Amino acid sequence: MKKAYLSLSFVFFVFLSNSVVIAQTASVASLKTVDFEYKVEENNVAEILKYLASDELEGRETGKPGIVKAADYLEQFFKNNNVKPYFKSYRDTLSTFKGTAFNIVGLIEGNDPILKNEYIILSAHYDHIGLEKKGVNGDFINNGANDDASGTTAVAEMAKYFSIAKNNKRSILFVFFAGEEKGLLGSQHLAKKLKAQDFKLYTQFNIEMIGVPMKRDYLAYITGFDKSNMAGKINEYTGKNTIGFLPKEAEFQLFYRSDNYSFYDVFKVPCQSVSTFDFENFEFYHHVSDDFKAMDIPHMTSFIYELLPAVTQVANSPTREIIMLK
Repeated sequence: MKKAYLSLSFVFFVFLSNSVVIAQTASVASLKTVDFEYKVEENNVAEILKYLASDELEGRETGKPGIVKAADYLEQFFKNNNVKPYFKSYRDTLSTFKGTAFNIVGLIEGNDPILKNEYIILSAHYDHIGLEKKGVNGDFINNGANDDASGTTAVAEMAKYFSIAKNNKRSILFVFFAGEEKGLLGSQHLAKKLKAQDFKLYTQFNIEMIGVPMKRDYLAYITGFDKSNMAGKINEYTGKNTIGFLPKEAEFQLFYRSDNYSFYDVFKVPCQSVSTFDFENFEFYHHVSDDFKAMDIPHMTSFIYELLPAVTQVANSPTREIIMLK
């Protein structure tokens, strides 16, 4: 999360007695129900997160060797799961950074001859703030497990799901941004690049800090809650009180603090972030203790479990149901 406070929105906290997911479209008359049995495994979620938040990556600072190792890992993950590169390679080199840095961009093309020309972006930033100069109790590595290896893990798992399900009518870009902590550099670069190519963006779900659950009467919040009908539509798609309004989000203007804003600024379509960080449930923001052992793996698995049906719905609705309100 970019320094200043953060960005966020969206999650569903449900304890799973097992990890079997029945991903099906919600009961909306305009859509056919599609049953697909899929497993979101806690051990797979833990494996991705543990590597991305490992000491080996030295806090994944943009421009440093650690983030290159993270990029290698994510690129191989896409290859292993048959997610194609959107450009000639997975690596989208930033024009907004003095050194060499790149976003990682994968594509699963839609299966509808018309709707495949519209795109959903599922994204998270895979960079963090690197090494601490003074350290805390001998620890100098800001591992960034919650911020935002957790969101990166969720996007990776969603990419794996859609690569197997092949049930998306619209095309989906899976993007891991670099340079978020440097000022949204990766998303600013890619948004302008895609706009110049007449890219038809329907909506963007950006995932920020989903490593621990909230203790509220709703399950997650969304940034820019009143800017679009996204929250209401997600609740409609899940049939539950999944998304609520967090006053702190509006107070700190989190809509402008993460990579969703870069795309909203250029495309003027619903681009929002989802999260379970609420300023009360995690005390290690930009801290060396933001590490793997502080994360709640069952919760993260539940987040992915609840998000997949809603995203599937977005990918298949015959019309653009998520719209701007102001």
